[in-house]
Amino acid sequence: MGTSRHRRWRRKIGPVSRWLPAFARFSTVLLLIALGLFVALRVAAPYLISTGFVRSGIEDALSKWTGYHAEIKGTPVLEFWPTPRITLNQVTIRQPRESGDKLLGSIESLSADFSLIDALRGRTSFHEFNLLRPNLALTRDENGLIDWSYAGLLARAISGVRYENGAEVLDPDLDAEIGAVTVEDGALVVTDIRTGNIYHFDSVTADIAWPRLSGAISAVVIARINGEDLKVDYASRQPLLAFAGKNAETRTSITSNLLTAHFQGIASIASISALSGNINATIPDVPSLLTWSGKSIPGIGTLKSASLESDIMSSGSGLRFNNLSLSLNDASATGVMDLFTQPGKRPKIGGTLAFDEMNLKPFLDAFALRLAAGEAKEISTGMSEPLQLLDVDVRLSARRAQMGLFELSDVGASMIVAGGEAKFDIGDSQFEGGEMTAHLEATKRDFDGGGKLQLSIRDADFAALAERLHLKGPLPLATGSLDLDLQSSKAIWTAGLGDVTGKLRFWTREGTIPGIDAGALRTQAAEKPFFPLSAAASGAFSFDRLNLQANFANGSAEIHDAHITGATQTLTLSGVITYQSNGLALSGSLEATDPAKAAELPPLPFFVGGSWPNPVISPVPLLNAPAKP
Repeated sequence: MGTSRHRRWRRKIGPVSRWLPAFARFSTVLLLIALGLFVALRVAAPYLISTGFVRSGIEDALSKWTGYHAEIKGTPVLEFWPTPRITLNQVTIRQPRESGDKLLGSIESLSADFSLIDALRGRTSFHEFNLLRPNLALTRDENGLIDWSYAGLLARAISGVRYENGAEVLDPDLDAEIGAVTVEDGALVVTDIRTGNIYHFDSVTADIAWPRLSGAISAVVIARINGEDLKVDYASRQPLLAFAGKNAETRTSITSNLLTAHFQGIASIASISALSGNINATIPDVPSLLTWSGKSIPGIGTLKSASLESDIMSSGSGLRFNNLSLSLNDASATGVMDLFTQPGKRPKIGGTLAFDEMNLKPFLDAFALRLAAGEAKEISTGMSEPLQLLDVDVRLSARRAQMGLFELSDVGASMIVAGGEAKFDIGDSQFEGGEMTAHLEATKRDFDGGGKLQLSIRDADFAALAERLHLKGPLPLATGSLDLDLQSSKAIWTAGLGDVTGKLRFWTREGTIPGIDAGALRTQAAEKPFFPLSAAASGAFSFDRLNLQANFANGSAEIHDAHITGATQTLTLSGVITYQSNGLALSGSLEATDPAKAAELPPLPFFVGGSWPNPVISPVPLLNAPAKP
């Protein structure tokens, strides 16, 4: 059986072995002929093709593409190995003089491959363009479109492109081959007529692949803007629609040390009326990005990094961010946001965000967008004083939140910025075992007119709070409540303790004040004309309730009849505390809680002076008290 199988293989291989040498010889002859023709054309090309012919061909090609007139001052250089290529130096592209002599730009050196066969047939066709140190100037008009005028092939193709059945359609007579375009060390200036801004792009390097006008484009561009390198990756199957300001499928990425962003979907360079897709962006250093962009936001130092990822789509006169994931520093949130834009009005951000854990301070900084003082300029609303850049109406929730040294849980809050005012409300939160609500308001002239703070705490553990804040000195340790109402006429970003006015009310249930021994206080007062509080700190003053009211102004707090009522004795205080210097000037008294025990515990008036936490106590003699022997 094995022998018969080998015989069948030999019968099949036999015919192949007879024709294979003939095929190899034929292929070798064809290869040699092709190689000979290739070498012959390269050798003969300098004698058959003139430099002037190729030069005029590329001049005509540039003029045809741009509609401008191409002027070449340098001497062209032709190369035929390994591929035919022409290099032109000192190229200037401008409108014909009779049409205004507008300059599009200049190119230090332009080179392109050309077809040797077409050149021998009296025609020129070019591909693989390389531009060395081009210097171009473009204009973005009032409609947000790049001015591609004059009447060149590119401009006609952009004007003539249309959208049919989900695809870009271009008439064949407007189509043309392009190929690859590379740019080295270029410069670009874009003048935005709509905003009046002028953008300078330096050290531009680009690698563009665009086989045909009617085909897809992909490009990688690296440029330096305000001293920072920026890389842009762009791809679209509908580039002419995109350049025409119409809706087009787009994939764009921006990468730099300050910002990384990516968008994929439908977009237009002229408007956001039909935007849809997915976007993600990361800012590793927010203050550095603002410095680079020339913007300023007070108090932004606490906001170090930010990122977002979201599905995005146009919605009415704005944008809707669905499935939004937002991060500010280490705080992450999910939710839905809307950006509303209307002509003549500030943009408005609205929506809801749910955090697991968050830091309220950088979040407030992120929404405190404003023009820095002294940088006032006219904006579309016609108002010239510093204004908020955005109106904001955002609802927040967080399982845990931190505001400075304070920790909250189960927080429900809102942030509203509108009409020259900003309001931040904590409508509900758990704070040190109790509840807290707060209202922060900044008003007038971009918040520079001042602001106010209203804070209410109910049934919180102030003993735990004192420990958390590492407060020193004899302080009431109890479960209590507090109402605080403060305001300042100065900008809230710069207001100090001396710029705040307001009032406070504090009351508690039973508790203690460590460092105050009522018995030792009476003993020291009976023996000495004055003594430090530490001399009477051997015990603690227990009380059943505490009531305190104070007013704040000019860097000090005025205490109004603070009553600390114990089981047997009551401590009363009133006077002034200068909290900027920890100075005290208080009058007080220690007397029996039950008037029937006044003989056993006679009133002890005293004066408290010096500085916290160890002031000096000086007993005050009673007017009708008998003189000491």
